[in-house]
Amino acid sequence: MPLQYAKEGKIAIFTLNRPEAMNSMDPDTLKEYHEALVDFRDDDNLWVGVVTGSGNKAFCAGADVKKTLPWMKELVDRPWSYPQTTMRGLELWKPLIAAVNGLALGGGFEIALSCDIRIASENAMFGVPEVRLGLIPGWGGTARLSQMLPASMAAEMLFTGKPINAQEAYRLGLVNRVVSLSELMNSARQTAASICECAPLAVRDAKRVMQASRQAVLDGALRLEAQFFDQLLQTEDFEEGTAAFVGKRPANFRGK
Repeated sequence: MPLQYAKEGKIAIFTLNRPEAMNSMDPDTLKEYHEALVDFRDDDNLWVGVVTGSGNKAFCAGADVKKTLPWMKELVDRPWSYPQTTMRGLELWKPLIAAVNGLALGGGFEIALSCDIRIASENAMFGVPEVRLGLIPGWGGTARLSQMLPASMAAEMLFTGKPINAQEAYRLGLVNRVVSLSELMNSARQTAASICECAPLAVRDAKRVMQASRQAVLDGALRLEAQFFDQLLQTEDFEEGTAAFVGKRPANFRGK
């Protein structure tokens, strides 16, 4: 299964499970992630979720370039058929913790950004390389990074596509703490257990108020992000960027 979904008492564990593809998100994984999030949302016995990746190299390397990007291009005129997640479209008031166990690039970084708390292993890397494919982050990365970081730092990450390591992410406030890989899930479970000691309705309302304080700006930014992402899917630069990525060669962008 491309996504493992387990329940440990009051804690739900979501594990992206495509280690052969650096846990990248293909359409099946995205659909299963949507279904698991809905089940988590609707199960009154679950209070906190933890999202991680299988293996010790990658949390999620983003959207599967060969499978997901062509599929997303086909859905440009049918946005309602796109699986809703915390990145875009799905309201979830229960807390989510990202346990980032390696690479978190593109859509993988966006999954982590859509969580409330982020804990990183020492080998974690974070980046939004979409501009190197002729795109922008399309799952909330453009919008959320501009809210979470000083404008100049967000601009550097978004405009260059270059990643940062775990310690730099901690310095910038993108992650709550950095721990050894062997301690990552234990740290995430301890944090989840601490939340479970608190009144669940109060925790959820705290999240609702936090999100409401920034939601109006975020909603507008997400709509604009989706609009430009869909437009960029139709460009020659996108075709060149993805072909160059698959062919492992430098891209020759022409601004068309």
